[in-house]
This record gives sequence, structure tokens and C-alpha cells, in this order.
Amino acid sequence: MSPASTGASTTVGAVTSVPSSDSRMAPGGPGYRRMSFALFLAGVATFALLYSTQALLPLISGEFGVAASEASWTVAAATGGLALFVLPMSALSERYGRRTVMTASLAVAVGVGVLVPFAPSLGWLVVLRGVQGAALAGLPASATAYLAEEVRPRALITAIGLFVAGNSVGGMSGRVITGWVAQEWGWRVALGVIGAVAVACAVAFRLLLPAPKHFAPGSLRPRVLARTVRDHLANPLLCRLYAIGALFMTVFGGVYTVIGYRLTEEPFSLPQGIVGSIFLVYLVGTVSASTAGRLVGRLGRRGALYLAGGTTATGLLLSLADSLPLVLLGLVLITAGFFAGHAVASSAVSKTATTGRAQASALYQSAYYIGSSAGSTVGATAFHAGGWAGTVGVGVLAVLGVVTITVFGTRAARLAARRGPVAAH
Repeated sequence: MSPASTGASTTVGAVTSVPSSDSRMAPGGPGYRRMSFALFLAGVATFALLYSTQALLPLISGEFGVAASEASWTVAAATGGLALFVLPMSALSERYGRRTVMTASLAVAVGVGVLVPFAPSLGWLVVLRGVQGAALAGLPASATAYLAEEVRPRALITAIGLFVAGNSVGGMSGRVITGWVAQEWGWRVALGVIGAVAVACAVAFRLLLPAPKHFAPGSLRPRVLARTVRDHLANPLLCRLYAIGALFMTVFGGVYTVIGYRLTEEPFSLPQGIVGSIFLVYLVGTVSASTAGRLVGRLGRRGALYLAGGTTATGLLLSLADSLPLVLLGLVLITAGFFAGHAVASSAVSKTATTGRAQASALYQSAYYIGSSAGSTVGATAFHAGGWAGTVGVGVLAVLGVVTITVFGTRAARLAARRGPVAAH
């Protein structure tokens, strides 16, 4: 998830100086550590639950006797639910409060998480995962808004970084833990363990998170929200950025949904625990995302997107080899390229939107998770039809889409520059 997350009604950086009487939290001040740790735990719980079935798909396929394309719906339903509900949840947090929405979201999500291991059929598993994803939409819709309101501007980037770190740690550790637990006791026990971890995180989050002091509730005005969304969707640059985020996530979602099948089959035949550990490659993404700012400084936004797309495409092609070291190298490049491209696109959204930044970011998140759902289902269907080469083909087409959109954006920017500086982004 990008730092420019959803639901933030406050324009970050609008305050250029902070008086000494500022009562908002800051490092070393009262409540700051509790707040940081609480949101870190919320991030861990959110992403551990959201992608909890991804490393387990071969086992789920085996128990229910279904193909990868059908089992992948346990991932697509969760990310799709989040994509559909992130914008409404951002509106609810404006009316009922950030902490209230985050607490309710986690409570519902972990409650469903306790039920997920007992799903009697694949259909019920998909339904429960969809409900879980919809509930989790309240976290990205509220966390950054809470931070923007309760933390001093100079400490905001650090605070958001801890929340994002929780996202990545939860996403990675959830997949690794489920892989090793499932190898010994099966996928149902593995999901039960993740559910228990999420319950503990949710309880600690509610106990630790300080009560908001600077939240001012607003009214739910559907017409205003609809007008803001319409204006964003009428902005060509924002639409290009939404499409780029969705396409990058299509690659990433497809690859990591299917990679378990690829590595448990011939010629690799790796055990489930080792397959789950493959997700440690996510650490590469943490590094590449953190260097995205420097890439943009050297190459410009479009140059950084070209580099990210090229890196991702190279990784896809390398992963075709029947050599485990080359497959792993391919995953490293895919992960590095994806996280860099995602960081560039998501940060550009917040810079491009001059009004309604909360909704602009919410739309990006929606497109991002729609891409994840599409990648999971289309990538798995392609794998069922043509093996790993089919999944790679889908990924390459998505990268070509990124490059095409970026080329179009470059031409549009040059044309706008000739017409005058007002239209040039």
C-alpha cells in the first residue's frame, strides 16, 4: 500500500510551520510509540489476512479437486472486496471517525478469519474471503487520515512508514507462516494460525491506539463525493496512473498466485514450507520502493516507469527457465520492478490531485486491487491453459500496457508543453 493512502481528508504538507503549542503527537511525545505500534500491528493483521490463502492454493486445489483458476478466487475475492469498498469506507471514516472505522473493520475481518478454516466448500471459502476483504477496506481508508490529523507534519512520513512496514511484514510473514504450518498440519490449520495472530493484533491495536483529539466529523454527502470522483476520472493523467497501478498489480498478482503451483510441480517439486519461504523475496520490494524517489530524481517519473517495466519484463522472461536459481532471480526482478513502479505511480497520484486527494488515492487503491484480482484469476486461468508460459504471457502483455500508457503520457506532456505551462503535468 502506498503512503498516499485512502481516506485522508487533510492535505499533508499544507502546514508549513507548527507552533510550540501544537498538541499533535511527535516522536518522544506522549502516545506516539503506542500509536506507531498500534498501526504497525493493524498493518500486519490486514495484509496477513488479505493474502493468507495465496501460498496455500496448491493444497486448496488438492482438497477440493479444482484447478488453479478456481482456487485463485480465494485471493481475488478478498482483494476485489477491498477494491469495491475502499471508497465507501473512506466516506464512512469522515462521518464516524478513523479509529471507529478501523476498529470495526478489524473486528469483522478477524471474526470472519476465525470462520474461514471451517469453510465446507470452495464456494463458502470464496464468499468468506470476499466479506473479509470488504471489511479490511476500512484500514487503508482510515489509517493515513488518522495520522494526518493526529501527528505533527514533520513526523508524518516516519509514522506512515511504520504502518507501511506493517503491511509488508504482514503480507510476507503471513505467506511464510502458512507455508510452513500447512506443510505439517494442512491449510486449514495454517489459516487458523493466521486468524489467531490477527485476533491478537486487533486486540492490541484497540488497546494501544490513542483516542483521536483532532478529528472533526463531517456529513455524508453522496453528491459531493460523486462530483469529486467524477472530476478525478475526467483527469487524463490520473486515469493513466490508475491504469498503470492496475497493470503492475496484474503482473504481481498473477505471478505470486501461480508461483506455488509452478514450484510444487516438476521439475522443482519443492515442499510447501520452502514454497512459502519464497515470499521472503518481498524484502527486495521494500528496498526498491524506498529508492523510487531517487529514481524519479534522476530519470523523471516516466523514465522511472520505463525502468520499472523493463525490470519486471526481464524477470518474467528469466522465470521461464527450468532452473531454480534463474526462477528466483526472475522473482527478484519482478518484485523490484513492481514495487518501484507502484511507488512511482501512487506518489504521482497525490502530487497530481490538487483537491479531493483522499478520493484520488482511494480510486488508485481501487484500481490497484482490481488489478490484483484480475491478475490472480487471469494468471491462474492462463496457467491452467498453457502452463507457466501462459502466466508469463499475461504479465508481459500487462507490462506492454504500462509502457504504451507511459509513451502516450510522454507525448501528451510534450504537446501540453507546446500549448503552455498550464496543461503540462
